[in-house]
Amino acid sequence: MERSEPYEQPGHPDRDCVLGRAFEEYRAKLERMIAFRMDPAFQTRIEPGDVIQESYFEASRRFSEFQSQSNIPLFVWIRQRVLQTLVDMQRAHSREKRSVFLESRMPEANDFQSTSLSLARVLMANVPTPSQIAMRVEEEEQLKLSLDAMHETDREILALRHFEHLSNSETAAVLGISPTAASNRYVRAAARLSEILNRFGAK
Repeated sequence: MERSEPYEQPGHPDRDCVLGRAFEEYRAKLERMIAFRMDPAFQTRIEPGDVIQESYFEASRRFSEFQSQSNIPLFVWIRQRVLQTLVDMQRAHSREKRSVFLESRMPEANDFQSTSLSLARVLMANVPTPSQIAMRVEEEEQLKLSLDAMHETDREILALRHFEHLSNSETAAVLGISPTAASNRYVRAAARLSEILNRFGAK
């Protein structure tokens, strides 16, 4: 898919111009978010570019909703559209496979607990050798349980700052808290994460 495809569809010129520039500006951040949040089971079946393109169409259809919510930054609104589109596409693929297991474990777009799984998966990704796969699966689950014990906002701050590479102000906007509160919580959450990783012998 060519990079410009989502931004050349016919529609309202002003709306499409605003959205086109925004999606282009935020594309790298959106791709990082998709890579971090996507279930590995779908990584060979769902292209990040397809998620972004479908999100653009959805954002264009629902742009009036953003305009009626003047307190929400455009990036935050677009990110939520992309995250919801990712969840919807994963659900659609799981239904195609008629997998009750996959259907039961699909997270919602605002499911903070699913962040624990994404964090655990990424943090443990480079730990094992092939002979350690079973051990890694067990340790990943234990790490997820430890992360579940953290406050959901702290988990999200770690995910947004470390893996989506958002700034402190962007993180604060996504979570609906002040930049000062986001900064303070990030320091505490990072210290807590360090303690957890030390127990697993990870860095």
